Order: sequence, then C-alpha cells, then structure tokens
Amino acid sequence: MTDLPPDLPRLRTLETWLAYTLDEVRAAIAAAEQREAERQRGIDRRPPAPDWLLEVGLNRDSPPVQVHVGGCWDAGKRTRGIDRGEALRALAGGVKACGVCRPDSELGYLDG
Repeated sequence: MTDLPPDLPRLRTLETWLAYTLDEVRAAIAAAEQREAERQRGIDRRPPAPDWLLEVGLNRDSPPVQVHVGGCWDAGKRTRGIDRGEALRALAGGVKACGVCRPDSELGYLDG
C-alpha cells in the first residue's frame, strides 16, 4: 500500500517538490565535496614540520630557553623551527635540552 495521492495534480505537485528537493541535496553534496577537496588540498600543501625547535624567551632580548625535537608535546608556544646545525650550536652555546624529547640524544650531542 502506498501513501501517494491518487490524483494527477497532487502527484505532479509532489514530483515538482521532490525534484526541487533533490536539486538542493545535490547542491549541498557538491558544496560538501568542494569543502573536503579544499581541506585535503590544505593538508597536502602544508609545509613539513621542522625537525628541531628552538623555544625562545618572553621577549626578543631574552636568550633561548630550550631546544626540542620537532613535534615535542612539551614545546611552548614561542618556538621556531631550526635546522640541525643551529640546534647543535644552541646546545653547545648553553641552551638547555628539553628533558622530555631529549634533542641532545637525538642529535648525538655529548655535553662537554
């Protein structure tokens, strides 16, 4: 048993409404696919995470605080990416190595 109306005018009205609704659903699907494609493009174009991080002090005149391995969960918000050589120079210059990620061990740096 169907719940559709038996007469032609109401069936045509229902058909028109369903076509309109289907167009709206297809437009919403296209918009969602566009957002997903843009999100994926952003992920693909994201620069790689730095291998080493230098945590800097509260202001630009204060010395660096710590050296971290890139991606360390304990790195503060005031970090910048550095290369291996700069990380080694910072450690040799007396900047503390993070006790969590141990960049000195990762770099093969032996103190003293």
